[in-house]
Amino acid sequence: MSIPLLIGSCEPFSGKSAVVLGLGRQLARQGVPLAFGKPLATCMDDPLDAFPDAAPENPLLDPDVRFIGATLGLEPEQLIPSLHVLEPATARARLLAGDLDPGEGLTLLQRRIHDDAERLVLLEGAGSLSEGQLYGLGLVQLAQALQAPVLLVHPWSDSRSVESLLEARHQLGDLLAGVVLNAVVPEVVPEVREAVLPALERLGIPVLGVMPRSPLLRSVTVEELARRLAATVLCCRDGLDLLVETLSIGAMNVNSAMEFFRRRRNMAVVTGADRTDIQLAALEASTQCLILTGAGEPLPQLISRAEELEVPVLKVDHDTLTTVEVIDAAIGHVRLHEAVKATYAIRLVEENCHFERLFRRLRLAVHA
Repeated sequence: MSIPLLIGSCEPFSGKSAVVLGLGRQLARQGVPLAFGKPLATCMDDPLDAFPDAAPENPLLDPDVRFIGATLGLEPEQLIPSLHVLEPATARARLLAGDLDPGEGLTLLQRRIHDDAERLVLLEGAGSLSEGQLYGLGLVQLAQALQAPVLLVHPWSDSRSVESLLEARHQLGDLLAGVVLNAVVPEVVPEVREAVLPALERLGIPVLGVMPRSPLLRSVTVEELARRLAATVLCCRDGLDLLVETLSIGAMNVNSAMEFFRRRRNMAVVTGADRTDIQLAALEASTQCLILTGAGEPLPQLISRAEELEVPVLKVDHDTLTTVEVIDAAIGHVRLHEAVKATYAIRLVEENCHFERLFRRLRLAVHA
């Protein structure tokens, strides 16, 4: 098992971590020992945050690696520190120096993979085919350096989505081991499986799974929204772990708002601080948090009702448009760091992906 497996994507937030969790859980159940890492850290909480048993050079461990490791029950020695951190200051220094060499870290990674023959090493690539090239750690560069097969996770909206996969096949060649199509609109999943999948196979793109779009996996916690908005939490701090799946704007009359709110679920509702009628209507619907914009403070009865229903109320200094833009940018573009989402992701992969060909490619004597 000295052949590593790279899990990559053509664009960010495609669902790599979800597939790593699902694939890792299947392998662990079959008794396959694992190691996991991200050669290029992309979401460090703190650039100085170090691996607990770090060597003097203080290698870094991406929070994604910690979360996935904890979810899969991996020990610290099974988690592989990152070689570099993708962040502006480092990128600028490397650009000005013309430095595209990954450094001795890649050699050490190659040596670890070779020496760690008892474990299958899973490596999560950067966000796209191009990301990481400045560090010498782009997906194609890593695959070629490690001679590692690549499993791509790719969102599928319509037939135009194939363009990125064709480019990936061109760059990876025989190292492309398979593709998981993700975030497919549930209503078109049967058509994708029956018509699109065979067409992709004829183009030399092996499809190992078709996963439906999941509002839960695209959701964001109220706490994350509060952080991004620099919001003041007016009540119900215990509800900051609630998950927001959709965004609604309370700018209409109350009757229209109530009808609209009834059709939505797990909402963040953005409305003016002076619109008590809309605020109370939102609290009676499937609202995970109420976000108030503009001047003024909410009435005490609004806060009292929110506390009864355990719905957090946030107050922001931004105008409504800016607030909406921040929330819209967060939904579907956050890390998979919640246990409930991880559990769901594992089940989604188990029900919709078939890795038999991948296991044969990796010479694993397991049953998918």
